Amino acid sequence: MKRVKMIVAYDGTNYCGWQIQNNGITIEEVLNRTLTDLLKEPVTVTGASRTDSGVHSEGNVAVFDTENRMPADKICFALNQRLPDDIRVLHSEEVSETYHPRKQNCVKTYEYKIMNRKIEIPTMRLYSYFCYFPLDLEKMKEAAAYLVGEHDFKSFCTARGQAEETVRTIYSLEVLKSDDLITIRIKGNGFLYNMVRIIAGTLMKVGMGVYPPGHVEEIIDARDRNAAGPKAAAKGLTLVSLEYEKELEKEIKGENKEWSYTLYQHRIPSHKEASLVIHRCREEDFERLLIRVVHQAVRNGAHTVLVKDEEEGNRIIPGRAYGFYTFHPVESGNGWMVTGSQPAKP
Repeated sequence: MKRVKMIVAYDGTNYCGWQIQNNGITIEEVLNRTLTDLLKEPVTVTGASRTDSGVHSEGNVAVFDTENRMPADKICFALNQRLPDDIRVLHSEEVSETYHPRKQNCVKTYEYKIMNRKIEIPTMRLYSYFCYFPLDLEKMKEAAAYLVGEHDFKSFCTARGQAEETVRTIYSLEVLKSDDLITIRIKGNGFLYNMVRIIAGTLMKVGMGVYPPGHVEEIIDARDRNAAGPKAAAKGLTLVSLEYEKELEKEIKGENKEWSYTLYQHRIPSHKEASLVIHRCREEDFERLLIRVVHQAVRNGAHTVLVKDEEEGNRIIPGRAYGFYTFHPVESGNGWMVTGSQPAKP
């Protein structure tokens, strides 16, 4: 048995998204069927990003397991001869049997394209959103700057469940223009359901003059989907790439108006230990921040996480369950800290 990783590109126009569903054909369904036929065994692929109906991809990632002896790097060539013209596997390779495309740290890049002119160009109609009203590029850029960094993006997602953590980090958000084509290019550590399309719809409202650029900060603060702009059409969105982390970051910093923290990970490879220093955090965000960042450290390989709350008074209650974790005080030369551990699964 070997695990094969694929980079998959597709025109999403004729598909009901990535994930198998009852109401129409999907990318996952086509890949499963074609791989099963090629390798003469049941195959089920696992994708990194479950793109929506009509959304395109230049670099989605998927894996599957197989006992077939065909070399992993040759599978893409044999598979492409059987796939429809609007789906292509750009690369295939063997990876570790523990590799999972949704459980690795990565940077995702999306692009949203807007055709901004008086009359639509037919050849672009499937891959861009047509906007007749002139858009102010400089105002869109000014508004986009408020979204960069680590924030609670609850205002920018379609709710699928109350349990979903809505904090994400946007590393860069560019608004570019070439002739009549505006491209919103966004890089982040992950995106909520419909997040990029709602950001695109909100920035278009700014470009039209409906919102001033500074209103985007108010939308973030509201943490309310009703505060943001409309969800832009799916056809303008393309998943460009997923860049997986090759070496664990030694430090991760998160800072905005509501909180500031540093997660030190340099001891994870040698001692399976991480340290989290919470420099400041609003009371209403403290528990979520604690759970989220400790879980990130554990997912990155930490067995023990030392946590220090630098604000006045220790807000961590020893022995209380915080998500999967409980904390116990330990003496240290730098004041009181706590260790967090994940209980064994039943």
